[in-house]
Amino acid sequence: MSSEIARPSSEEEIAVFVSDAAAAGTPLEIVGGGTRRALGRPVQAAATLDLSGHFGITAYNPAELVMSARAGTPLSVIEEELDRNGQMLTFEPMDHRPVFGLDGEPTIGGVFAANVSGPRRLTAGAARDSLLGVRFVNGKGEIIKSGGRVMKNVTGLDLVKLLAGSWGTLGVLSEVTFKVLPKPETTATLVVSGLNDAEAAAAMAAAMALPVEVSSAAHLPASVVNRFLGGALGWEPATLLRLEGLSQSVLVRKEKLSQAMAAYGDSRLLDAEETAIIWREVRDVIPFTEHHAKPLWRVSVAPSLGHELVAALRLKTGVDAYYDWQGGLVWLQMEQDVDDELIRAFIAQLGGGHATLVRAPEPVRAAVAVFEPQPAAIAALSGRIRQEIDPAGIFNPGRMVAAR
Repeated sequence: MSSEIARPSSEEEIAVFVSDAAAAGTPLEIVGGGTRRALGRPVQAAATLDLSGHFGITAYNPAELVMSARAGTPLSVIEEELDRNGQMLTFEPMDHRPVFGLDGEPTIGGVFAANVSGPRRLTAGAARDSLLGVRFVNGKGEIIKSGGRVMKNVTGLDLVKLLAGSWGTLGVLSEVTFKVLPKPETTATLVVSGLNDAEAAAAMAAAMALPVEVSSAAHLPASVVNRFLGGALGWEPATLLRLEGLSQSVLVRKEKLSQAMAAYGDSRLLDAEETAIIWREVRDVIPFTEHHAKPLWRVSVAPSLGHELVAALRLKTGVDAYYDWQGGLVWLQMEQDVDDELIRAFIAQLGGGHATLVRAPEPVRAAVAVFEPQPAAIAALSGRIRQEIDPAGIFNPGRMVAAR
């Protein structure tokens, strides 16, 4: 654990601190609100650079659907300002505090540094797809600007996309510019009951193929369904299909969707209030927040194959699971530590995907590949990029891969 803590309040102060650290060879842990600090390998740092003092919305014109904010700005401040103007972050970022049992305030810089997304990722893209521009400090203490306030073609190295999802290992984000969209006028969720995992995968695929614009699709097996919506869904497996948009449009589309899904099982509709609650719970992995000591994995595979992965794992170990992103995102809570190579071997047998160990004790995270290992060629390229941007290797060393 690092001892020295710096809380700069300006980009210039960040640059000075980084420059001094680089000159002294002092490895830094980069944090915002600290709400995702327990995700990743333990950072091997001698000092902490805390960005929570560098906050504030710097530019926002609702008519342009673009906002700029300093990295330490609390996500709640961003969302409140957008809500006042009837707008939202389309990628619906997950709040990791419940799965770790932590307090603190998620920051907008942390959201993009971790490329955090939620159930609407299926149709709206990831956080990085909304990111238009960044300002950051590289490992030499230089202030770099990349991108802008409009989408445009990119030639050469796309630093905006590289910084998103780099978990603070490439640079210190100081400001982010991102697109936003109007909030839907209303929402509704069709709940299809009683399907097993394989049947649910087929039903979700059929729903996504319909011209009714399903924005999110998830399946809650019988083992977890009663932990959602205060138990109001009962005990039968529930397959969730969300519709969003203008009220009249949603009314027509939900009728068409209900008719199409009648072939798969009985269904009922959740209103806008219930819809908001249940998708927030799906987003924040609420059924797996009671036992913080149990390992939690986030696995991405082909949507039609997620249930096969779960079935294979259940033959080897105790596991609880549910599915988001039409079955392509599988949340797995293990009863005990599981060899990461076992999980990834099953994924490889299904044709590929990736797995992230989201929650585990620190000794476990230090011993396994928390993030999906990169192929040798990509790992070599990543290393060269990191060497160029952070030549002294001072940013979050050890978090994504073993420190060099």
